[in-house]
Amino acid sequence: MFDRLASVKYAEKWALSFNPAYYNFSNIGGDCTNFVSQCLYAGKIAMVYSAYGWYYKNLNDRAPAWTGVEEFWNFGIKNNRNVGFKLTECTYDELELGDIVQLYNGAKYYHSLIVTKIEGSGYNKIVMVSAHDNPVLNVSVYSYGAYSYRCAKVSV
Repeated sequence: MFDRLASVKYAEKWALSFNPAYYNFSNIGGDCTNFVSQCLYAGKIAMVYSAYGWYYKNLNDRAPAWTGVEEFWNFGIKNNRNVGFKLTECTYDELELGDIVQLYNGAKYYHSLIVTKIEGSGYNKIVMVSAHDNPVLNVSVYSYGAYSYRCAKVSV
């Protein structure tokens, strides 16, 4: 069972700094998906130790899905092995705490964010996210000015 609250608490604790237990990938491609993966792991999702899995041991021993935007998405969307996490595409209105948003720049998806706060409902719903690279805590998805984005619900 995915513990959404534990995932969000981890994100709130580490959004504006970097957990020394994990390598900071900011200078070698970006730390956003690494941070999102850490949050899911803190939410009681088990690592999947395989070549096409989702795991982190150290800088040199990790699955591409732990740190890569597209690899993370593909692992979650195509995961039918009942291990690790599963992503199900959803709309902005369906997002809950602990769910995932990825930003698109017109050419590729380039940034992973985790939902850490939701204000209002219906037409007044504002989804707040947290992320790494340029560390942010509880900012609106719309503050990024991305060309578009995709949303996914997290489950196990």
